[in-house]
Amino acid sequence: MSAPLAGIKVLDLTRVLAGPFATMTLADLGADVVKVERPESGDDTRRFGPPFSQGVSTYFLSVNRGKRSIALDLKSPEGLATVRALARVADVVIENFRPGVMERLGLGVEQLRSENPRLVYCCISALGRDQPAAGYDIMVQGLSGIPSLTGDGTEPWKCGASIADLVSGMNAVQGILAALVRRDRTGKGALVDVSMLDGQMALLTYHASAWLNAGVEPQAWGNQHASIHPYGAYPTETGWLILAIGNDGLFEKLCEQLGVDWHLDPRFARNEDRVRNREALDVLLTAITEGRPLTAWLTVLSEAGIPSGPMNSVREALAQGPLLEHPHPGGKGKVRTCLPGFRLDDAPKGAERGPPRIGEHGSAVLADWID
Repeated sequence: MSAPLAGIKVLDLTRVLAGPFATMTLADLGADVVKVERPESGDDTRRFGPPFSQGVSTYFLSVNRGKRSIALDLKSPEGLATVRALARVADVVIENFRPGVMERLGLGVEQLRSENPRLVYCCISALGRDQPAAGYDIMVQGLSGIPSLTGDGTEPWKCGASIADLVSGMNAVQGILAALVRRDRTGKGALVDVSMLDGQMALLTYHASAWLNAGVEPQAWGNQHASIHPYGAYPTETGWLILAIGNDGLFEKLCEQLGVDWHLDPRFARNEDRVRNREALDVLLTAITEGRPLTAWLTVLSEAGIPSGPMNSVREALAQGPLLEHPHPGGKGKVRTCLPGFRLDDAPKGAERGPPRIGEHGSAVLADWID
């Protein structure tokens, strides 16, 4: 089966993480993604490191598979003219410059769509295109309130993964795909305005609802859950065991495997009782879990259909596989990257082309798109 976005041309004017993650996803779906980079220096992330692999930043390698690179100087008339020529035949233009920069360059949405009315134009920014603020992941996470919910409550902690960047990349893909579907019906392009902060605020979901609709201010619960128990990490002889006991039936099953009758105890019979008496339950539960190795618990609980798992390190998680492999731009061996978070029938699992060298495909892109 052909890739779902085969034939779609994406002009990628993004750099760092949010935009490149979005365009990599579009490439995984089969789009022809042309990454515009500054001559010689390229994307900022080419210099993010260590670590490096064959002189190439592993950060850059992680979010740029499937793309073709063309080197253009957007400060030169020739470079701008080439970008405009590419935009005239593109289906999608995506950028994550500070709001106002593209307009000053003559590459704003109104300017490009006047020459290509079918163009889907996506801009990613910290606070939205009407707020001329620069933004990085930790700044946007801080504005969202999410770090106040992370950790044990002694101080705010950002998420270890760059969720403000990555979620805005996902939102950009959703908006672009919706705009392309609508274009098929109407023939008209669209502006997709992606705010990193909006994406983080949307993640608050039930935390926001607790405050907005019940006046309960959310707090950090570490590895536990404010409204479900037991739902967290428990020590074993050899590692941490994750338990996700989402209803009373599962709690009764857990009790059966532990050889206890806590489900008959009025302190623990219902989820709301367990939430109120979490400390007492955890003392009892920990005394049992820490008496056996992690692998033994995983076997028993899995066979009983109880949601559980290990608290893996990154190395342990990646060992589970599978991974994508591509030719290394350094010239030797392979680049390994994580699969996209979706499968679509028999379509390819991800882009086949590896991350590009700066300007590697310039002549081919101009021949394919313009000549």
